[in-house]
Amino acid sequence: MTKKYFGTDGIRGAINSKNINGDMFFKFGLASGTYFKSQKKRKQTAIIAKDTRLSGYTLEPALVSGLTSAGMHVFTLGPLPTNGLAMLTKAMKANMGIMITASHNPHYDNGLKLFGPDGMKLSDKIEKKIENLIDKQIANNLSIPEKLGRVKRLESGTNDYIKILKKNFSKEFNLRGLRIVIDCANGAGYKAGPKLLRSLGAKVIAIGINPNGLNINNNCGSTFPSKIKLAVKKYKAHLGISLDGDADRIIMCDEIGNIIDGDQIIAALATRWKNKKMLKGGVVGTLMSNYGLEKYFKSERIKFIRANVGDRYVKEKMQKNSFNLGGEQSGHIILGKFATTGDGLLVALEVLFAIRKGMKASKFFNKFKRTPQILNNIDVKNKSIIKNFEVKKSIKIAEKLMKGQGRILVRKSGTESKIRVMGESENKELLKKCINIISKKIK
Repeated sequence: MTKKYFGTDGIRGAINSKNINGDMFFKFGLASGTYFKSQKKRKQTAIIAKDTRLSGYTLEPALVSGLTSAGMHVFTLGPLPTNGLAMLTKAMKANMGIMITASHNPHYDNGLKLFGPDGMKLSDKIEKKIENLIDKQIANNLSIPEKLGRVKRLESGTNDYIKILKKNFSKEFNLRGLRIVIDCANGAGYKAGPKLLRSLGAKVIAIGINPNGLNINNNCGSTFPSKIKLAVKKYKAHLGISLDGDADRIIMCDEIGNIIDGDQIIAALATRWKNKKMLKGGVVGTLMSNYGLEKYFKSERIKFIRANVGDRYVKEKMQKNSFNLGGEQSGHIILGKFATTGDGLLVALEVLFAIRKGMKASKFFNKFKRTPQILNNIDVKNKSIIKNFEVKKSIKIAEKLMKGQGRILVRKSGTESKIRVMGESENKELLKKCINIISKKIK
């Protein structure tokens, strides 16, 4: 299904570009508000949260204007992790939730993620229907003056989200005696993250908690894990937690200084859940999941299937197969028992609950040996270059060379103007050669 505006995870792009501007966000608000209005409900409500980008001040009022023009009453929550919005959308029985964010992207990008009343990200089918409404005459969707929506700011969003997270664990659960470093990426989790951990008794060293609108994900957070590694060693912490801009991703660091990516976190949780008889069915990964993870699950007799990249597609396959655990190497991890989308803080709590009685993080993690992997993210002006004859030819050459010794994956990024060239093989020299063959033609 070809979509005009939505990518793998909502809508995203450079601020004041073609789709990411005040005019378009009014249209997004009007269209989504129109779609989600239910005549069966007495009061039509939408909830908005955002990360800490300066451009949020431009886009939020436009989005609110569109929603209220459609007859939606709007609650604004301010900076809050994406899954916090998803949880509160469901808890407050709202028609919809919208997160204004560009996730792990730099500050000059922004976008939005839409959630339905069940707290789930929207299907391709629903996104397409909203796209059709965006392109219709605006006047057709405008409410009469008497039915315009109202707007209210809710200051309790962070506390409400923390309460929901803690309800998933026993009242006796605490983190006393643990020293934890958390890097909030100067993003949406900068308040909730440290507050949550301190409320459970942990000694918290918080970094990336001084957003200025321009420093989100800037040399910090899950895309810059060396920062958490240095901090863990400096403060002799038991664990390091690194979030991305909207806190739906998590990368961790054990007490030794080993960086723990999403694949290693998933492997550790799946093993624990299997032993505790909590794992249902198996685990969903993505096309980017390391082959070493797949081999590990095979050895542990844990079912493993791959979805397209994007936690929305992971969740869809989890539902289809009745699995309760899935995620991405990048740190999007969905704990199906507790959440409908990735949540870095929730995953952190689940890990901390597992090691709360003195287990070292290094023992809990590092379940499998990674197959050597190279990921080359290439900036492009037009992602359609992937269809270029010379590019397609280079991919075929690389795949032929790699046959039987590994795998090659070339795909368009769904969130950035990049082509991602990924390869895995125990033959490191061959791997480099194959990646270079393709990358040269794209550049």
